[in-house]
Amino acid sequence: MRKHLSGSRRTFSWLLILAFLAGFSFAKVEDISLDTVREAGRLLGFSFSQAELENMMPSVRMHRQAGEAINDARLDNSVSSALEFDPLPRGFELPVQKGDIPWKLPEDVSLPENPEALAYYSIPELAALLKNRMITSEELTLFFLDRLEEHGETLEGVVTITRDRALQQARNADREIAAGHYRGPLHGVPYGVKDLLAVEGYPTTWGAMPFKDQVIDHTASVVEQLDEAGAVLAAKLTMGALAMGDVWFGGKTRNPWNLEDGSSGSSAGSAAAVSAGLLPFALGTETLGSIVSPSTRCGVTGLRPTYGRVSRDGAMALSWSMDKIGPIARSAEECAMVLEVINGPDGKDRSLVDAGFNYDPDLEVTDLRVGYVAAFFEEDYPGSAADNQVLTDLANMGVELKEVKWGFQLPVNALRIILYAESAAAFDELTVSGGDSLLVNQAMNAWPNLFRAARFIPAVDYINANRVRSLLVEEVNELMKDYDVIVTPSYGGNQLLVTNLTGHPAIAAPNGFTEGESPLSITFLGQLYGEGKVVSLVRAWQEHSGHHTKRPPLFDPS
Repeated sequence: MRKHLSGSRRTFSWLLILAFLAGFSFAKVEDISLDTVREAGRLLGFSFSQAELENMMPSVRMHRQAGEAINDARLDNSVSSALEFDPLPRGFELPVQKGDIPWKLPEDVSLPENPEALAYYSIPELAALLKNRMITSEELTLFFLDRLEEHGETLEGVVTITRDRALQQARNADREIAAGHYRGPLHGVPYGVKDLLAVEGYPTTWGAMPFKDQVIDHTASVVEQLDEAGAVLAAKLTMGALAMGDVWFGGKTRNPWNLEDGSSGSSAGSAAAVSAGLLPFALGTETLGSIVSPSTRCGVTGLRPTYGRVSRDGAMALSWSMDKIGPIARSAEECAMVLEVINGPDGKDRSLVDAGFNYDPDLEVTDLRVGYVAAFFEEDYPGSAADNQVLTDLANMGVELKEVKWGFQLPVNALRIILYAESAAAFDELTVSGGDSLLVNQAMNAWPNLFRAARFIPAVDYINANRVRSLLVEEVNELMKDYDVIVTPSYGGNQLLVTNLTGHPAIAAPNGFTEGESPLSITFLGQLYGEGKVVSLVRAWQEHSGHHTKRPPLFDPS
């Protein structure tokens, strides 16, 4: 390598050399030279002497050989990492399950004069109709299947309608309910899942062209748990390719409030379908905003559970230490009805812990310890007036709000390399094979380039990032221990990144509109495994404000 290279040309040359060392070349291991390692070291911030380089060479070649051997293993995305993230701080005690949640179904529910109005009936209302046999699950399922077929193409939000499976489940539910075997509020209720969850016999496309014909001979644990609760799987819904954004191999999922606008992602179809009344609820996933963001854009309620509460068995892996599965519905209590079913160990996902989900519908929310991140609310940003109105609402409800000082001296933004490294590992076969060129989005910040660039993240930096993350877990839990709930703008400061790294639960709930009539949201954070109290506060606030009852005019049948 010529020593007089300068500026961007020199950096580019170093990248070529490091790419060589990272395995993006057909050159042989024995072709790695002292100059190769010297220039790669400069890119990594090191300057080695001649003696140091000579002593390093056998180990460098050995590491490259090890990398080639690992590549040859051709790891499937379903193979998890042996390294497990534990979000529990020192001395943390897991909540113990206190019994079944006493759900209260409304007693005065009747069939609407206009059958289309069923599109926006809540889960409790639908459950009351089903339990009292005022409608059959088969009738209800056919209704939602028709809406999925009628509007799915408009929204570009449906990948596969699971008609045969749904009708069989619905008929089974009708037989059980008629025989007095009622399984709970989800019994006979249709729903959808983000298309990164495997369902045996149906494609699981991950939203990406290279996998559009993929059929996985397995059914995800969360789907099996919902099967056991009697829920009816009606559709597999769109997601941004490999869990980024709202662009998938079939198009761009639309926002029901404005079809010129995307629904955001990556749980794009799940949020859009619920918003448009195509389904009462759906499952989404979040690694870094993929429940919060589409729930915000589509004006629905999304619950991101604590890391380790819900099994990811049968789900596409993006980041083993950050991925979380959660419900999207129109209200917090409906999300809680779903979370109760999918909560808990399944013997498959090793990250799960046995923690109780103790939601109390009768909890007095004025007894809750509620904080708000004052500095975030004081900033000038779109939606600030709506966010501050939430604080006024809570105060008017009798909730005492205490100011929370949010700030950490740790390099939080740098910890994004954890996501980049893990996602690149999850799809390394796609990168090495060149299959990443088939992905629709090839922009600078799209997955193909992020996967390639992540090959240059040193393993030492990845490990040290997780050590910093351990410190962050302790600091955030020290902050959270004095509060049952913290209220924050959904995109305030770095809270979305921080709480996804630490595994804390969150509920994003609609709280108004921009001047252009696009939905906004507010976020409520909870302690680890403290979703029950968060649901209680959000339920009370939603009953007070009514924001969750708003419907996109294009899909409102009333």
